[in-house]
Amino acid sequence: MTGRAAAAVAATVAAVARRALWRAVLTLTGGLRVHGAARLPAGPCVIVANHRSHADTAALIAALPARRQPAVAAAADYWFRGPVRRAACRALCAAFPVRRSGGGSADLAAASRLLAAGHDVIIFPEGSRSRDGRTGDFHRGAARLAMAAGVPLVPVAISGTGTLLPPSDGTGRRPRRVAVLVRIGIPIVPGEVGEEAVIAATAEARARVTSLTRERGRSGR
Repeated sequence: MTGRAAAAVAATVAAVARRALWRAVLTLTGGLRVHGAARLPAGPCVIVANHRSHADTAALIAALPARRQPAVAAAADYWFRGPVRRAACRALCAAFPVRRSGGGSADLAAASRLLAAGHDVIIFPEGSRSRDGRTGDFHRGAARLAMAAGVPLVPVAISGTGTLLPPSDGTGRRPRRVAVLVRIGIPIVPGEVGEEAVIAATAEARARVTSLTRERGRSGR
């Protein structure tokens, strides 16, 4: 077996192990339901989701097929601060650092190599966790990456993680056992290339994520 083949096998095994780990964790904390998995494109894509909790990453890794080998954009100033946290983030989430205080666009642009290698790339385009449950404005980096790489932009809504593992807001809220729901929306296929197209795709992605979140609220499921 060549070195490249061995690396590919190791990456597949790691992806399977990460998915199994987070599915087991979410099963113990209330369960995981995934709707719309059939909408995922055959090839790699950029996945954009709302962000309410650190558990969002675990939910997406558990929801996606391991063969897609998702990589997660993570805040460099938080998740890659110190060797232990950095190693854990890479091992448990296949994360790569994205700077939030300058240089983030270049970091995301470099993720095109992951897409070219067949990985999905997960991005939380709000940039930080929502404290009030509402979906904030989306930054444009995810749409720009998808267009540059020529891959679909897939909107995803995550529900339940804000209760399962809420961000600290000074109110003393504690984690609570709850089912997590991941809804996968209809992909946005890149068309024209240019900043106007990036702005339009970003707005459309946010609209679809918001709609999926409201759909969950209406159905009560």
